[in-house]
This record gives sequence, C-alpha cells and structure tokens, in this order.
Amino acid sequence: MLSMHSNSFTIENSTVANTYVEGHHATDLVQIFNECFQDSFNTVLVAGGEEPIYLPRSEQFTHNRIIFTQDYFASALHEIAHWCVAGSERRKLVDFGYWYNPDGRTQLQQAEFERVEIKPQSLEWIFSQACGFKFRISADNLSAGIGASEVFRRNIVDQTQWYLSEGLPKRADIFSKALSGYYHQADFALVDRYSFETLLV
Repeated sequence: MLSMHSNSFTIENSTVANTYVEGHHATDLVQIFNECFQDSFNTVLVAGGEEPIYLPRSEQFTHNRIIFTQDYFASALHEIAHWCVAGSERRKLVDFGYWYNPDGRTQLQQAEFERVEIKPQSLEWIFSQACGFKFRISADNLSAGIGASEVFRRNIVDQTQWYLSEGLPKRADIFSKALSGYYHQADFALVDRYSFETLLV
C-alpha cells in the first residue's frame, strides 16, 4: 500500500491539506497514459529520452510518441500536459511545431516562453495534485538567472482555477481522473488547492 504524508496550509481562514504520495514511478505513468490513449489517440508515452520531445507517427513508428527525459516523473507529467494542450494539427508536427530557445534566454525571450507555458504548467499542476506529487513551477532559464515571474505564477493560478470551474480539455480530464483513481486523490480538483499561496509552498 502506498504511504502518505500531508502538508497543510491556511488560505483565507480555511485549512486545506495537500496529501503527497511517497514513491512515484514513471513506469506507472507510462502504463496509465498508454491505457488511456494508445488505442483512442494512437499515442504512447515513452521514457528514456536525453531530452523531452514529441514525435508524430512515421513510416518507422506507427504510434505518436511523447518521449520524456530519462525516468523523471515530473518530465513525464509536463510533456503529457503539452500534448493535452496541442490541437489536432499541432499533434502532426514534431514538438507540436513550437520553437524552443535553450537555457540562457533574454528577458524578452523568457516572457514569450512564459506566455506559451501557462496552460501546460497549469495542467501539470492539476496532474501533480491528481497523483499526490509536489508540483514545482518551471522557468527553465537557470543560467540567465531569470526565475519564474510573479505574473507567470499568477497567470498559472488563474488558468488553473478557470480549468477547474469551466472544465478541463477532454484528454486532460481523462488523464487526471485516471491518475486520481490510481493514486487515491479524490479531492484533487478542489479549487482551494490552487492559489498563489499554495503554489509557493
């Protein structure tokens, strides 16, 4: 049986407890994702990449592949989140047709990075809660010394609360519920779990 520990914090005079599950294994995510989407979307999750990348089906590979870094649990959740945001045309393109500037981006490049990362990191946060895993926001620009801006953090919170009130994208909804069932995190969609204060805990 999976063991749990709790992290409690106070928001506007109400206490919300985040329950984190010990022992997260990327192989479990591979199994859960592939059970959800291998047949219905011809897409599989693959561990072991030197760098994360999405590769659409080809003559050599019959499935679309979401490849995440080595066996990193957070990398898998992040790449799945990007896939859940991408529309049908983008899912025909390598890495969904996005540009990527490496670590060391300028302030302007970082602002553009943050703009396109709001929805994926919002979904990653929800997925993390659904499997009792600690979410850490990623600015992905360590060498330039530019961390996640306050605006970026607040935009992620706003987007997450919007998703929870208005509804997740279909694939994200399917996956988050599958995670919640596997990790026994029935309360993952409570809006009080997702505030600016909880993002900093």
